[in-house]
Amino acid sequence: MWHSEHNLALVALGGNIAAHPDNPEANLGRAINMLRDLDHSGLRVSRLFRTPCFPPGAGPDFVNAAVRFDTALGAAALLAHLHRIEAALGRVRRERWGARVIDLDLLALGAQVLPDAATFDHWARLPPDQQRSATPGDLIVPHPRLHERAFVLVPLADVAPDWVHPVLGRSVRAMLAACPAADRAAIVPLTAACDDDAGC
Repeated sequence: MWHSEHNLALVALGGNIAAHPDNPEANLGRAINMLRDLDHSGLRVSRLFRTPCFPPGAGPDFVNAAVRFDTALGAAALLAHLHRIEAALGRVRRERWGARVIDLDLLALGAQVLPDAATFDHWARLPPDQQRSATPGDLIVPHPRLHERAFVLVPLADVAPDWVHPVLGRSVRAMLAACPAADRAAIVPLTAACDDDAGC
């Protein structure tokens, strides 16, 4: 049940290298189970999808998913939880956008815009050639690139198609429809759609 003191958290999951003896699909499953163990309500999980590595040439194809849940945690505390899960599953941060065992990205937290709209706008407009090397000093919510990444939006549409971006004013469904058709077609489901009554 959603309560007014809670916010809807949207989290993207991905990985493209195995943590022995598991494959990326198993790594994501373990991360989802660890999210279930936190004190959240209404956790819903997308299908798993195979997506081309981003950026091209950075490693094997990724397995991606998304989850949504209601939480009373603030953005910083929730991000700390996500980083602890990554560390427990063997994530070592060496390079930006490199191959990884697991990646948990906080995409959004309700209608919050953090640290402020001007900072979000700066990072959302950052030229592609600067995105690989530039790293923001603050947590930016919503994620400044989520609206242009089909590999994020396709899984997110499974669990939160009607969530509206608080800056752009567009739903997940609309942002996904605006992505290039080739980007959407390159994302292949690995698991069947969930039954809405199953809470998955």
